[in-house]
Amino acid sequence: MMDDLYQDIILDHTRNPRNKRKLDMPDVDARKVNPVCGDQVQVQLRLTDGAIAEADYQGQGCSISQASASMLTEALKGKSLQDAYQLAEAFRRMMRREASEADKDMLGDLTALEGVSNYPLRVKCAVLAWETLEAGIKQAQGKGK
Repeated sequence: MMDDLYQDIILDHTRNPRNKRKLDMPDVDARKVNPVCGDQVQVQLRLTDGAIAEADYQGQGCSISQASASMLTEALKGKSLQDAYQLAEAFRRMMRREASEADKDMLGDLTALEGVSNYPLRVKCAVLAWETLEAGIKQAQGKGK
């Protein structure tokens, strides 16, 4: 029953992506491509008073990568860059099957993607948007490219 609900969440985000658009003059803008399958994601953020006011993405690829990107953008609004980075780390721990209960509480509906961790070849699809977010935050903070 719970698996059905989670499957419905992923399908809904695939069919009705949230925040799939291009931001004008974003404060954070990063792109990544999964060279194995060709999935592409661009994550853009606009900050207001140190918090994420808008989180948008563009991309193409499998339903897992695109649903994950859509879910990511919804989860980020109102968070600081530091909180967004911590959320991304918790998501990656979940994909490695190392998430604590506190991680899962923080992730909320994002735990719908936890089942992807059972399919090692699909984990890269689920984490692509999150790796893109982390790269964008590091660039914005001047820690790397």
